[in-house]
Amino acid sequence: MHIFIKMKKAIEEKIAFPDGVTCEYKENKLICIKGSTELSKVLHNPNVSIKIVDNTVSLKSSRANKNERKIINTFLKHVEGMFKGLNEAYTYKLEACNVHFPMSLKIEGDKLVISNFLGEKTPRYAEILQNVTVQIKGQILTVASYNKEAAGQTAANFERATIIKGRDRRIFQDGIFITKKPGDKKQ
Repeated sequence: MHIFIKMKKAIEEKIAFPDGVTCEYKENKLICIKGSTELSKVLHNPNVSIKIVDNTVSLKSSRANKNERKIINTFLKHVEGMFKGLNEAYTYKLEACNVHFPMSLKIEGDKLVISNFLGEKTPRYAEILQNVTVQIKGQILTVASYNKEAAGQTAANFERATIIKGRDRRIFQDGIFITKKPGDKKQ
């Protein structure tokens, strides 16, 4: 007795390169270059094949089920984010708020040093990821990078470094907080 299973047709999605962008896919890594800016992202799934054909990134799966569709859509968004980052840096604005003690911020190598936070004698540190630029102007911090994940993680590291535990948040409102993200429409 033979059982025949009718397969749905394959899924294939393509996204074209923007002007001036070159890409290559090797060893499960997509590398996109525009001018002196280079971004790379590991995109690997055994059920999805990725190819560079005629200035387009082609994502193809032989099975057309919803899980494969989810993976392909995720990869598409990653590639779109890389292309957007090559054209314009992702920028986060943060603000340092202090009510009780004036904190001071400075950059030492790949760390942000937060001194005198809530009157603490030892400084707090937050990691700055590679290829991320941080500017401090008074109490305003600007985090910018062509890599969306690196910029977002660095901003999150700054927020997490000033978490307050064991105190009433209504009274102790000190900390570093994200005030503007790259996708925000408000000015």
